[in-house]
Amino acid sequence: MYDQHAPIQQPCERAYEQMLERVRYDGAYPTREKAEIAVHQVLAGLGRQLTGEERVELAARLPREAARVLTAQIPDIRPLTGWAFVKDLAARTGASLATSRWDAGSVFSAVAACAGPDLLTRILQQLPSGYALLFGRAELTAAA
Repeated sequence: MYDQHAPIQQPCERAYEQMLERVRYDGAYPTREKAEIAVHQVLAGLGRQLTGEERVELAARLPREAARVLTAQIPDIRPLTGWAFVKDLAARTGASLATSRWDAGSVFSAVAACAGPDLLTRILQQLPSGYALLFGRAELTAAA
């Protein structure tokens, strides 16, 4: 019998190398090393934002190396909005805001594929506003 609430284990049983290649391609990075730097920086930032079941479940769906980067971070007491996340990433890496936004979008695209739509929706519900656009989704707000 099919359990519609069971996690989907398909997209990211793939290797870390495949994840890096996806980020390299989607982000148009000139080398695998540049893509890997972006993956490490963005996943570390996400690890400082994400907590609870969603953090554990995402780590289980990511390739091992990516999961280690995510879970090595201690979550911040005050979560950042999506824009503040990009500004924090820029400050920590010394990159421009545009480059940091690009890096976040490129990495989050691969993370979204690993997470699957249901987990990604739960992650976005947990995070403050502004992350949906970074993950390539529309930012929906409830009508007043």
